[in-house]
Amino acid sequence: MSVKLTTNEIKYISLFETTTGATVKDCIIDDEHNRVTFLVKKGDMGLAIGKRGSTIGKMQKSVDRSVEIIEHSDDPGEFIKNLLSSSKINSIEFTTDAKGNKIATLDVDSKTKHSAIGKDGQNIQRARQFAKRQFEISNIIIK
Repeated sequence: MSVKLTTNEIKYISLFETTTGATVKDCIIDDEHNRVTFLVKKGDMGLAIGKRGSTIGKMQKSVDRSVEIIEHSDDPGEFIKNLLSSSKINSIEFTTDAKGNKIATLDVDSKTKHSAIGKDGQNIQRARQFAKRQFEISNIIIK
């Protein structure tokens, strides 16, 4: 699946790759929460973060936003776990509804469910966006 990027996303990706040396597969800019999230190639997290977080710190100063980095995976289950890494996901079930839409249903530990959802639902919303763009998963449901 090919991802359509905006001009701003392309600019941010170029700056990120130049600053960090990591390869970016996707980027989402969240103006409402003043953050940008980069999806980096598997194995590039160390480059993206830098020694003691120095590279990500430079990037945050350059874009004047909060910067988040998520590692890509070719496995949709592992990918969703990476998206919601602050939560303990017990299991993921993939189904298809009557309209042919792919749906991921997550069994999340009750103690970490709040971090999966995030303030005002921002974490699950971001996860849904990336899952849709990378794997054509229409919805992520937390139970």
